[in-house]
Amino acid sequence: QLREVVFAELPEVGDEIVKGEPFGTVESVKSVSDLVAPINGKIEEVNEEVVDNPQLINEDPYGEGWLILVSPSNLDEDLKTLMSFEESVEWHKELAKES
Repeated sequence: QLREVVFAELPEVGDEIVKGEPFGTVESVKSVSDLVAPINGKIEEVNEEVVDNPQLINEDPYGEGWLILVSPSNLDEDLKTLMSFEESVEWHKELAKES
C-alpha cells in the first residue's frame, strides 16, 4: 500500500499507452507499484516536476502532483469499460481488505 511516494518513473512524451498495461511506476518507502493505463492513447505531456519532486504526489495529487496528459486513441470505447465512482469505491474497499 502506497503511503509516502519517494520516486516516480514516468513515460516519455510521444509514447503510446495500452489500456490495462503498466506505463510507469511509483515507489514508496514500503513498496513499488505499477501505474496502469485506464485507456489507450498517446502521452502528450509528462509532469517532470513529479519526477524531480515525487512528494508532490503526496502533497497535491489532484493539482501539482498530476502525472501525465494523454490523448485518447478511442475514448468512446474506453469510457464504456471504466469503473463508475461507486464501483471504484467498492474495488478499493476490497483491496484494503486484502492488504
